[in-house]
Amino acid sequence: MTVTARNLVPAKLVENTQTTQYIVPSNVSVTILDKFTATNISGSIATISVNLVTGSDVPGNNNLITKTKSLGVSEVYTFPELVGQIMPTASFISTIASAANAINIRVSGREVT
Repeated sequence: MTVTARNLVPAKLVENTQTTQYIVPSNVSVTILDKFTATNISGSIATISVNLVTGSDVPGNNNLITKTKSLGVSEVYTFPELVGQIMPTASFISTIASAANAINIRVSGREVT
């Protein structure tokens, strides 16, 4: 077993449509989330929702971890509800923001092969 620390999602702006941000690769048994940071870089309140979706499922209420988390101007949130989550092969992180280019995210974790 090999454990590799990775930057799973390099810093990027979140889309205002449901978008896959990271997929656990086929050569990885599980990915463990260590840090998920979101920063509101806009001039007004913005929201973000995060889904952890398994395999062939689609983002929906059954895999929604954080729903419309409101971030004030320049607010940073580190999602304690995501830290330590274990994602098996083919699982993915999907997000949606209330406005495009309002929220910047970065995700790090460990891939276990």
